[in-house]
Amino acid sequence: MAFVLSPESPLQAWVAELDAQMRRSPGFFEARPVVVDFAAVLIDDPGLDGLLTALEQRGLSVIDVENAGELPSADPWKRRLVGGRDSGEVAAPEAAGTSHAPPPPPAPEENALVLDRPVRSGQSVLFLRGDVTIIGAVSSAAEVAAGGSIHVYGALRGRAIAGALGNPQAGIFCQRFEAELVSIDGYYRTADDFDPALIGRPVAIRLIDQALRFTLLG
Repeated sequence: MAFVLSPESPLQAWVAELDAQMRRSPGFFEARPVVVDFAAVLIDDPGLDGLLTALEQRGLSVIDVENAGELPSADPWKRRLVGGRDSGEVAAPEAAGTSHAPPPPPAPEENALVLDRPVRSGQSVLFLRGDVTIIGAVSSAAEVAAGGSIHVYGALRGRAIAGALGNPQAGIFCQRFEAELVSIDGYYRTADDFDPALIGRPVAIRLIDQALRFTLLG
């Protein structure tokens, strides 16, 4: 997954707000590729020439841009995606006329993942086909990302990203809310923005009218 940043003019003020966000959540962009969407940037903004350098100095890995057709010198923004793993050798297709038995039908895909162990600090769980259920805690500096909803039968102290591929109906549910960051369908809130009354309580989080809504459970 790549994060999409949408800078706005004036860029100097936008970069200052980005710095404030990164101070609140210093690991938010760590090891994540970033795409920059220039739709809201004025072509004559004086901060445009130095924006790429400013982002990279802050440790952001910019791999591409969107809506940059009118911007001069957009090519330097394009970067190779790094950090992937070798897929190994790829078998060449066999010559025509070779007869083999038809392959067996594929096994049905699971649309839910259940982990009966905690997710420890530094670990990442990525399951984009459906819901993720954790029977245990999600530790600080751990991350769970799901295509559907996330259920934590324990403390949620790390980052929970539900609806990661675009599912506004997804939700986040936990027995003890102590999260660093929660996100549904790209909308997110960080620990500095949470109501103190929610901390340590069972909480449900849903996306309603493009805003995250927090509800105490019992």
